[in-house]
Amino acid sequence: MENGDQFQINWDKFFKNGKTVILPIDHGTAIPVKGLESPDELINAVNPYVNGFVVNFGLARTCSDSLKGKGICFRTDIYKPPHEGNNDHGSYRVFTAEDGLSVGANAVMNMCYTNHPKEKTIYRECAGLVSECIDSELPVILESLPFGIGRPNDYTVDNISFAVRCAAEIGADVVKTAFPTSASIDDFRQIIDSSLVPVIVLGGASMGDDQALFSMVRDSLDAGASGIAIGRNVWQHEKPVSIARSLSSMVHDDASVSSAMKLLNEPLS
Repeated sequence: MENGDQFQINWDKFFKNGKTVILPIDHGTAIPVKGLESPDELINAVNPYVNGFVVNFGLARTCSDSLKGKGICFRTDIYKPPHEGNNDHGSYRVFTAEDGLSVGANAVMNMCYTNHPKEKTIYRECAGLVSECIDSELPVILESLPFGIGRPNDYTVDNISFAVRCAAEIGADVVKTAFPTSASIDDFRQIIDSSLVPVIVLGGASMGDDQALFSMVRDSLDAGASGIAIGRNVWQHEKPVSIARSLSSMVHDDASVSSAMKLLNEPLS
């Protein structure tokens, strides 16, 4: 089934020459959000260096003016964090494609955990979202990881490879995932080559190490990734606009790690 004109319009909001820089600012339902106290200010500041934003329903409404002209990726799930006595943590779909359209979304995003105790429910939720988005012509980005936020020991080559292919088989138009822990560029290239659809790479928790972040991004791009969806490493950085500019230069201008580091310390125009 071929995608229609509206799908392409939505796709082009994010992808420029096949590459994208997406800034997730959807963390408010999952973790404390130091660095997101003034989302309108952040959106306007990084706007020149970002193709799109991942937002929850609340931010999509309250920051609608700032988001105009950019790709709006609407988060359809919320994350129930782990806490003492809670064995039911994870991602749960709560919104529909229609909800996304009501706030001007150009794409939707949902978690697709593998190895989750409620895998059956998650797969049904993701497949249902894909089905809804066929008629609405909204691209679907599935964020696919072995179950467990911030558990890099689980991000093995085999686990990430299965998570990516699983999301693509369910019907994702794009898969967001992590660069596997201790993987080589060739390891990740094999995952991307068998993914069926474009893969974009997440940043995870703030690294506090610009060189390490840029190296991970460079390796991902060299392996064939179609871009990045990096949030906390941008908006929790001491210079969020500068690092967004450096990351954009890597994705869209093929900048090296050393060039990105140099640009990070240059004045903003």
